[in-house]
Amino acid sequence: VAHACDVADEDRVQALCARILQQRGRLDVLVNVAGAMLFKPLQDFSGADWPHLLGVNLLGPVHFTRQWLHHARPGAAVVNVASVHALMTTPLVAPYAAAKAALLSLTRSTAIEGRARGLRANAIVPGAIDTPMLWSNPNLQSGAEAIAPGDVGTPADIAAATAFLASAEAGFITGACLEVSGGRLARLKPRAWRWPNCGTAPSTP
Repeated sequence: VAHACDVADEDRVQALCARILQQRGRLDVLVNVAGAMLFKPLQDFSGADWPHLLGVNLLGPVHFTRQWLHHARPGAAVVNVASVHALMTTPLVAPYAAAKAALLSLTRSTAIEGRARGLRANAIVPGAIDTPMLWSNPNLQSGAEAIAPGDVGTPADIAAATAFLASAEAGFITGACLEVSGGRLARLKPRAWRWPNCGTAPSTP
């Protein structure tokens, strides 16, 4: 059953969770995967851009986690889908990277506070995944960043890792951050980035 929801709107999240509880009677697994990106130099992000991007990428998980904590039973699990940008980032995505880094911190806090109730929280750090969000990246389109075909994973790779972390087999794993990048993150080396009108800055491929 699919339901549409603006994850940044706390009232809509609460209403959706109430509907699910009415239909199913419980909340077991929560996967926070909604994401949004804009590509601009840091100084060009407006006061409207930041609330929008933080709302989807960080506050959405906060709103859903809050509802989950109110209703989850022992054995329930949260999986937050973060990004390699939470650990090593590139130009033009400052709000997204900041939100994903904060999502890792939210995961740790959820794991700590849920542990006594038998609740778990973990995060996944995907690398380059074959989605429209990846291929719309202007760094890729301009050639400033290159990704080898073998470094591009599939949504199924993320789904498999999510299913494991949500399962009973991962019952002794909480507060963890699982990298699912095909080893790409381990190979990233700092280098100089150049992009129009922004000078040169150290970053990663």
